[in-house]
Amino acid sequence: MKQNIIVLISGILFGFGLGLSQMIDRDRVLGFLDAAGTWDPTLLFVLGGAVGVTAITFRFVLNRPHPLFGDRFYLPTVQSIDPILVGGAAIFGIGWGVSGYCPGPGITALILGIWNPVLFLIAMVLGSLAYKWFSTASQPRREVQQ
Repeated sequence: MKQNIIVLISGILFGFGLGLSQMIDRDRVLGFLDAAGTWDPTLLFVLGGAVGVTAITFRFVLNRPHPLFGDRFYLPTVQSIDPILVGGAAIFGIGWGVSGYCPGPGITALILGIWNPVLFLIAMVLGSLAYKWFSTASQPRREVQQ
């Protein structure tokens, strides 16, 4: 229960930060991504702030034996770049460039009361389900040994 409350507070803080930085404004995000057109560099400060805070604090955080409110860190173990990673990153980037949303801002933008984030989230869920279906369908079936 304690961990769920911490997750809720973290999510609310994250959503507030996205709103404050205008990351939920798809026009501002699309303006930032339009480097060849009317580029809007304001979100570069948001990105720089996030990267700066992460670069400084991760050194201290990862030196701890475990998180403050958890029993262990969950860090990626795979260090290689494979076609699945590149393809997923490309799909993410294309989706972000077309819609102006990625998952966090898309969910937070629901408070705006417009249809764009709703349509984005429907497409995101359908894409996730399609990936799950295709990835399990392409795996060879294993016989259960008794």
